[in-house]
Amino acid sequence: MKTNIITSIDLGSSVVRCVVADVFEDGEQIRILGVGVAQSRGMRRGAVVDVNDAADSIAEAVEKAEQMSGESVKGAIVSIGGAGISVTESQGVIAISRADGEVNEDDVVRVIEAAQAVSIPTNNEIIHVIPRSFRLDDQKDIKEPIGLRGVRLEVNAVIVEAPSAHVKNLTNAMERADVSITDFIIEPLAAAESTLTKKQKELGVVLVNLGASTTSIAVYEEGELFHTAVLPVGSDFITHDIAIGLRTEIDIAEKIKFEYGSADMESVNKKDLIDLSHIDESETEPVYHYHVLEIIQARLDEIFDLVVKELESIGKDQLLPAGAVLTGGGAHMPHIVEFAKDKLRLPVTIGQPANLLGVVDHVDDSSYATVIGLILWAVENDNTQSFIGSGSAITTIGSGVKEIGTKVRDIFNKFLP
Repeated sequence: MKTNIITSIDLGSSVVRCVVADVFEDGEQIRILGVGVAQSRGMRRGAVVDVNDAADSIAEAVEKAEQMSGESVKGAIVSIGGAGISVTESQGVIAISRADGEVNEDDVVRVIEAAQAVSIPTNNEIIHVIPRSFRLDDQKDIKEPIGLRGVRLEVNAVIVEAPSAHVKNLTNAMERADVSITDFIIEPLAAAESTLTKKQKELGVVLVNLGASTTSIAVYEEGELFHTAVLPVGSDFITHDIAIGLRTEIDIAEKIKFEYGSADMESVNKKDLIDLSHIDESETEPVYHYHVLEIIQARLDEIFDLVVKELESIGKDQLLPAGAVLTGGGAHMPHIVEFAKDKLRLPVTIGQPANLLGVVDHVDDSSYATVIGLILWAVENDNTQSFIGSGSAITTIGSGVKEIGTKVRDIFNKFLP
């Protein structure tokens, strides 16, 4: 059976991850061939702030993935994040073109183009146009309008935007690392692709991706993306708080968080002490373990309060039957599930990629949800060449809708919602 090589790159503020995968022709099996991880430099809050440093980090991660896989990486599907991501709703309306009123692929392309014709800030670019549902004359909530007959076709869509400078800087960093971009996907949509089930999306679920500098969420209902947002706070803020609270260096604070961190303050005795000398010889004063957990919980409270406020803003607070799925490096915090259940008042689980072959021991945790989700997105989108994916996302990569017509027509029947 023929296979196809797909590469994905997750550009995080803390770590850059690159995965090379071998996808079987039927798209049913994915074998992980190589994984490369590098410390992220030149990135802050999901955005490139130093193109050269970011390019070096990308090149390092790619080189490691190439060495493990034996494959040469020329192009990759790339995650895009950052606090500048924004979401708006839009509607498009057209008249059916055929005399007999039958809806065809061209009509669907045109109505989605109409939905994209919205006023956006001059410094923003449209990353995704995601149809929620179609309406044909008086018939509402249509998932697949092709073949139906009517006069007037409407679409209710979600427009996802990103700052133009962010997109350009990310593109420049990739080019300097000698890797072309085959597609951009925003982080929460990629993470959702690898961790959420169809049933969860139907019932109603929120994915909470706890990154280093940002926390991104994606809310699904009735199988479709309902809302997405990027919150400007992440797990690195916990490290900074520990460094300030204990008057220690960032590297030491990170080790304290990793070795002694917990989301449950009741898990330790208030009199228990941490001897920091085994972490760094210069640290001679012991600290109370309980005090460390107080610092951690204060920041976790802030993160999940922001998630709750976001759910409240869209009328979904405590109203998602499938609960919440946590991904990202922050999901490694001990007792985070119990903490999140209490804050969100929802069922909570840790999401991680599954049903993979190859060197899966390198990617079988929540930190790899985004980079594996990018691979899965590419598979479902005709190996990154389509513009319609899970949730029928039309990815423009900042180029508007001029190029989407022919590509959509080729794959629309396969990827309709």
